Amino acid sequence: MEKAPGGTSVGVDDPYAHVDRCDWITDDGKCRWAVEHGHHDPEFADARSAEEFQCPVVAEGDDHDPSVSATEAAGRWEWRDCPHFRRRERDRACTRCGLEERRMAHTDERPLLEEHHLSYREGSDDDLNHEITIYLCRWCHAKVHQSWARIDDDANPDAEAIAEREGRRTREQSELGFESAADRYEE
Repeated sequence: MEKAPGGTSVGVDDPYAHVDRCDWITDDGKCRWAVEHGHHDPEFADARSAEEFQCPVVAEGDDHDPSVSATEAAGRWEWRDCPHFRRRERDRACTRCGLEERRMAHTDERPLLEEHHLSYREGSDDDLNHEITIYLCRWCHAKVHQSWARIDDDANPDAEAIAEREGRRTREQSELGFESAADRYEE
């Protein structure tokens, strides 16, 4: 199993198996990195430009179907082959148990979800290439790092996690409740 720099487990054997697309891919399969940041790697940008910025992992017309692997299409790359690959999860739900985030405005409460790295970037902090992150609730995050729990385990949210989320939902709904002026300023 992959390990974090501190030696704890990240919960997967192959981080790339949990990737459906790169953050730099446009809806039509073009490489945004080559267009926007190509001056950092002119050779890569020129190669992408020659192919009309088509991503070498995503074939034209496959609609980014994750069931079509790069090895099934001859001559295409795998995600790990791209020098500028990055994937950061945007869904605000725990990947392992499905617990959804409930953020309270104007509070310093600890978030229910935490960003979990499946792969750590190499090099400087400015280099975000090959960073792969997902969201885990703080209960699943602890289980993955402190035990043999895996990301793809069939798991349900902890009772404590559900209670915390529902408490936040109740407070949110009470803030949105309507109280008429007549009720607030009874004489």
